[in-house]
Amino acid sequence: MTVFPLEGLSVAYTTQSSDERCLGDIGLVTVVDAGGDGGDGEALWRLACDLGGHQQRQVQARWILTQASRARTVTAYTDLPGTTWTAYIRRRFVLDSLFANHDVLMTGRMVLPGF
Repeated sequence: MTVFPLEGLSVAYTTQSSDERCLGDIGLVTVVDAGGDGGDGEALWRLACDLGGHQQRQVQARWILTQASRARTVTAYTDLPGTTWTAYIRRRFVLDSLFANHDVLMTGRMVLPGF
């Protein structure tokens, strides 16, 4: 689990696997709910439109995954290995091709106890 700031939001990124191969082909990028109204993840899509400058959902999904992948490659984030979390998925988006090792992007909100 990687947690990073993005335009006033706390965002969590982790991967899930669609089958027993454990490829991490599903990217889960969520707004962290800090004990209140963390939103439903739609803020990520608005940022992708506003900051990414694209109206196409495929391009917006790739922008969201780029921000999450980028956060993992720098030291300006919090890494929480083995943490317990609960995600409330608002949107499941199938990418038209593999991007950042993901076939699917899921967004929503996440509760991280103790965060």
